[in-house]
Amino acid sequence: MAVDTPLRRLFDYLPPAMPEGAAEPKPGARVWVPFGRRRLVGMVMDVADRSDLPPERLKPILEVLDAAPALEASALELIRWAAEYYHHPVGQVLAAALPALLRRGAGVAATEERWALTGSGSDAAAAGEPRRAPRQRALLEFLLSRGGTAVAGDLAGHSPLWRDAARPLEQRGWLARAEVALVEAPEPAQVRAAGPTLLPEQRDAVERVAAASRAYAAFLLEGVTGSGKTEVYLRLTEEALARGRAVLVLVPEIGLTPQLVGRFRERFAAPLAVLHSALTDSERLAAWRAAWSGRARIVLGTRSAVFAPLQDLGLIVVDEEHDPSFKQHEGALRYSARDLAVVRARHASVPVLLGSATPSLETLHNVAASRYTRLRLLRRPGESRPPLLKLIDLRVSAIEAGISTPAVLAIERHLAAGAQVLIFLNRRGFAPTLLCTACGWIAPCRDCDARLTVHLAAARLRCHHCGADAPLPERCPQCGFAVKPVGQGTERIEAALGARFPGVSIVRLDRDVVRRRGDLDEVVRRMSSGEARILVGTQMVTKGHDFPNLTLVVVLNADQGLFSSDFRAPERLAQTIVQVAGRAGRGNKPGEVLIQTEFPQHPLLVSLLERGYDGFTDAALEERLQASWPPFSRLAALRASGKTREAALGFLTEARAAAGAPPRVLKLLGPVPAAMAKRAGRYHAQLLIESRERRVLHRFLDGWLPQVEALKSAQRARWALDVDPLELF
Repeated sequence: MAVDTPLRRLFDYLPPAMPEGAAEPKPGARVWVPFGRRRLVGMVMDVADRSDLPPERLKPILEVLDAAPALEASALELIRWAAEYYHHPVGQVLAAALPALLRRGAGVAATEERWALTGSGSDAAAAGEPRRAPRQRALLEFLLSRGGTAVAGDLAGHSPLWRDAARPLEQRGWLARAEVALVEAPEPAQVRAAGPTLLPEQRDAVERVAAASRAYAAFLLEGVTGSGKTEVYLRLTEEALARGRAVLVLVPEIGLTPQLVGRFRERFAAPLAVLHSALTDSERLAAWRAAWSGRARIVLGTRSAVFAPLQDLGLIVVDEEHDPSFKQHEGALRYSARDLAVVRARHASVPVLLGSATPSLETLHNVAASRYTRLRLLRRPGESRPPLLKLIDLRVSAIEAGISTPAVLAIERHLAAGAQVLIFLNRRGFAPTLLCTACGWIAPCRDCDARLTVHLAAARLRCHHCGADAPLPERCPQCGFAVKPVGQGTERIEAALGARFPGVSIVRLDRDVVRRRGDLDEVVRRMSSGEARILVGTQMVTKGHDFPNLTLVVVLNADQGLFSSDFRAPERLAQTIVQVAGRAGRGNKPGEVLIQTEFPQHPLLVSLLERGYDGFTDAALEERLQASWPPFSRLAALRASGKTREAALGFLTEARAAAGAPPRVLKLLGPVPAAMAKRAGRYHAQLLIESRERRVLHRFLDGWLPQVEALKSAQRARWALDVDPLELF
């Protein structure tokens, strides 16, 4: 039995007392079990003839929740694999896989509320009772006319106040209420509209993936931005639906979900379930039930949707596979949805398609090792051509409010041609710093080793790490001198462009703007309609958006990732530049991309301009090989935080000592404070475990973690293990 606890084990229980002829719960079924003084929902993982515990120590299952298993065998296999690979309690992995309402005992099948006349209720209705309560009498007569039963929806149509009448009738024993499972037969999936004619490269990709439809195979669909990867997803979905199979599509962020859902609904007349973190508990349960019942043949969602139950799974698609959002960075279970999607495809014997214009180095390494098959889309449909990339040397170009003179002239030129412009800056707010020029005071966050960001429109100082919020002061709290914002954020760039181009409609896209449902759709609508001419945005603008009239992209502050201590920073910067550049020239007009930099001779920028993303990845993989960094080694990070620096580092020091002498091919690095040691009022540190061999790493973790859990210092710190971490510093 798996129970949602931090204990790394399963628990044995006796079978419940079952009615005559009833079957005992099967693996994948949920049950109520006693756990200490609590009553918890558990899941049956296996059924055995005997237990290693003596019978007197075993307690019986209290109640069976599921007549049919909530999770089938391959889903349980994925849960077990994730628990083993990420070294996490299997009960907590299950908790991450199931909607909250299922963890509290809600039924797996959709139900409807049904009311029925009892024998005495039928007699009363026939006799015209109750004579002094006309609403109650009318309700009884309505039920009698419907054969004695009706669902809540029909009763609401009879009278909006029917519940006021039903309650006293139920108390008198004249009515009985029941929750009855809905039988949701799968609807036939049909193509609503035919897609465009495929290019030869697209057709080849569809045919090669479809040919592997009855067995596991992993494919990388590498296509330049605007090359029609989504159309390949749609054609393969059409092929899977025609075979009576279901399709799972993963996207990295909620912001990409509405556009992709729209494309799928335009193409298919088929039930579609959407799963992401912005749903309410009830909405998430409804989507999960639609998938579980087989009614929804297409499930589209973000990271957690990798666990969605699907009947007859036939294809898994991971869009923008390189995106770090697929990795859970916080919380107890830190998993990669992309990697789990590949494992799930292998367990289900179906193909998995990883799509990206800028594949991760790990994926390209799998291609080189012949574990994945590479499919390439090298050109855009129609007359669209890749944009022309140019560097703007900030050492010799005048700059005002963060925008260089050549960039301003280019904006003027493209606007005069009737086109649209995108300004990219991955920093929201008005300015990253509030400075006193007299005494040098900089507005700090009290709870983080970070500066507060100026949000001028709201007149607030905010921390983008812990959420701290304070009024924007007019004078320095130390010396009383005037203060000023220093640096640029998207809010300041928007204001500067508004002053420079009066009368031109400008929209901004960042997390400060997109706060409610519909905010993102409104920005996209204004750009798509041509109402807005300039778009200013952060990382949110780099993927998923198609504006055919957008012909110029200006990348500000491109140097941010050139000299980071994180070995993954160059890869992320290259991906960001290529992705945001891909927004330009997607229609019939040529595109232009300007990258502002103070280091125009930097090898990363030079290789991107001269050899494209392929040239960058070739060099980056060689550097990783020389340094023995992933994907040529395996990492795990033991992260800890405490109320004091000593609590976090002390725990990790003891954890390292507990490891003793590690295997020869394994290294323990640290412990060291995190790059931002203090965050949200707690001090953070990490211990890195590195091995060239995956098997050695996991064997070490299996033996080491029980010793770590037994440390007394483990009770004074919050800690978590992160296998295959993406963020190290």
